[in-house]
Amino acid sequence: MISIQRANERYSADHGWLKSNFSFSFADYYDPEYVQFGPMRVLNDDSIAATEGFGMHPHREMEIVTIVLSGRLEHKDSLGNRAETTWGGIQRMSAGTGVFHSEYNISEDEQLDLLQMWFLPNVKGVTPSYETTEFDKDGLADALVPVASSRGVEGKVASLHQDMTIYLSDPSAGKPLTYSQLGGRKVFLFVLEGDVSVNGEVELSRRDAARIEDVPELTIVSKDGARIVLIDLP
Repeated sequence: MISIQRANERYSADHGWLKSNFSFSFADYYDPEYVQFGPMRVLNDDSIAATEGFGMHPHREMEIVTIVLSGRLEHKDSLGNRAETTWGGIQRMSAGTGVFHSEYNISEDEQLDLLQMWFLPNVKGVTPSYETTEFDKDGLADALVPVASSRGVEGKVASLHQDMTIYLSDPSAGKPLTYSQLGGRKVFLFVLEGDVSVNGEVELSRRDAARIEDVPELTIVSKDGARIVLIDLP
């Protein structure tokens, strides 16, 4: 089964300094059809104005992964961590028993665009932790590159307390990208840029999403080139 959520079907919020699109119920927005997908609980597509951001606030019992699409993100937390992340970097925070953090656009004149994703952990009560990792931006061409995972995969991959893997890829025009997984698992596919078709059945455009269940073999093709996020979930 493949369920589609078009970009314009997401909930949008405009706070001036922050423009957000929610793929799942979040904050004051609630839709019973979009509460979670497996352990995936949040995907916020945010644009943050220069020098603005989120002040110190708490989290617990959540795996939080941020992909910076453009601009510069500064993270600070109650564990004493401070880090800057740009495109090519991933930040992962395991909130565990509880942590406070802030997220700011530290540019004086450039907008910050990012994806923030939350996942329910498969174990509770872990000690909070934070890390940043980097991936090979050039290596995304026609390959599914793992950027966060609970599995032992090669490369500098952010670790997760959940049986899942997040991949990034830049499929070239007309070149099929294939993905196989065990039965009973799920795939969340999100198109960052461009267009793709899935198994010759479904057409997705920029910022469209597909929730895929009981389809263990996927063939993804782009007409003109694309950038995607593919998440393998239990």
